Amino acid sequence: MEEYRNPIILSAVGLYMFLCIVVGIWAYRKTKSSHDFFMAGRNLGVVVTAFAVFSTTLSGFGFVGGPGLVYRMGMSSIWMVVIAVLGFSLTNFLHGKRLRLLSELGNSKSLPDVVFLRYNNNNTRILIAIAIILGVFGYLATQILAMSVVLRDILTETEMFSSMTLEMSMVISCSILVFYSVTGGIIASVYTDLVQGGIMIVAAILIFLTVMYTFDGGITEMNQVIQADDPAAIGPWGTLGMVGCMSWLLMFGLGGSGQPHVITKLMMNKKVSDAKHILPVSIMGYLFSGLLWIGIGLVMRALVVSGQHPELAAPDEAASQFLQHYAHPVLAGIVFAGLFAAIMSTADAFLNIGTAAIMHDIPKAIGKKIKNELQWARITTGLITIIAAFFALWASNNGDLVALLGAFGWGTFAAAIVPVVTLGFNWKRGTAIAANVAVIASLLINFIVKIGKFSVPYGIDIGALSMLVALFLFITISFVTKPDVLEADVAEVMDM
Repeated sequence: MEEYRNPIILSAVGLYMFLCIVVGIWAYRKTKSSHDFFMAGRNLGVVVTAFAVFSTTLSGFGFVGGPGLVYRMGMSSIWMVVIAVLGFSLTNFLHGKRLRLLSELGNSKSLPDVVFLRYNNNNTRILIAIAIILGVFGYLATQILAMSVVLRDILTETEMFSSMTLEMSMVISCSILVFYSVTGGIIASVYTDLVQGGIMIVAAILIFLTVMYTFDGGITEMNQVIQADDPAAIGPWGTLGMVGCMSWLLMFGLGGSGQPHVITKLMMNKKVSDAKHILPVSIMGYLFSGLLWIGIGLVMRALVVSGQHPELAAPDEAASQFLQHYAHPVLAGIVFAGLFAAIMSTADAFLNIGTAAIMHDIPKAIGKKIKNELQWARITTGLITIIAAFFALWASNNGDLVALLGAFGWGTFAAAIVPVVTLGFNWKRGTAIAANVAVIASLLINFIVKIGKFSVPYGIDIGALSMLVALFLFITISFVTKPDVLEADVAEVMDM
């Protein structure tokens, strides 16, 4: 079957791309209004919502960037995976009921809508919308870059497309993404999450078993090979070091509750009581899928160090190289298809919240009503994709890995949203002035460091640092400013 490896993989990916078109057309027929486009009609069941939550969290960030980080830094990024359980639990506990009730109370289409309901301040709504737009460009660029890298690696294995460039691969990827997202909106995303989530749970277990038997001595031999080359890589902190890993622990734990593409899913389920059932399903799905992240990264590092595989041109190639050369062809095809599904649905989720911020939240905050909101939302979706693609190319040319680019987007969201939403929705003393200052400070810190290419000592993640600063400002300013007067029904929800 080895001689048919490439045709099998290409067939699986081609079939998935065709299914994207079918799902897009199906979702297009179900999307009758901008409310459907942004909120799926607030009519999702437990399983669909739970799979959408963990799939959106993992995506190309975990399936491409995760193994790349392990290949480059060893065990450092294991802390991102370990803390996921706490992150999901915090998100569910702090947002599950309250966010759903507030969104229904205000018939909200987006997270900034709910933020306005809580703070009754249009400046806060605008600032959260801006934070979402900026974070979307970073995180959406992650998905586009991941999809382009994988597609290029698959096509260059064929004779016909052996000279495929990253730029051309990006054009193909973005074309399919735009069609899928423009036609289907969030409905296409969440139902694709259901399919690809199930695929990735099963595939991750099978891939991890493949990883275990790649070396005759199993994981023990693999660890010995890596340790002989670089003892720090196989240690608990990897090559990043303890302080850097602890900053990731903070950002992916507490910061997980500030990811709009995740928490908006909790605004879409049918019943408020569904939250307690969503949590365990999401955690189990993420943990099983996380086996791909760790297993592939370690085995590819061991294969390269031992001389059994050529050195990778870039760490982000770890997942695609392992699947193409060491996994069973059928399994590789299934995983690649699931990988594209994960990337596509997550990218759609980012496009959705970014489009909502531009076409719904900011105009509403300044008193402008957009006519034909659904049509303009679809046009804006395409424009955001193009801008994010250029950002992805710029980041790639400047040496950013998929996972590090994703961490920047994650940190941008976390620093701006954790104080205002995670803390503010659970603490009535939080004020609009404090929220506004916290968001502005977080964005300035993140983007000045990123654009200026400043280095933070001890490998501390800039997203974690800016989140701590924003939290300090939010709490301090809330205590020294006059408390806001909450609407009675909002106060009642916050007391629940």
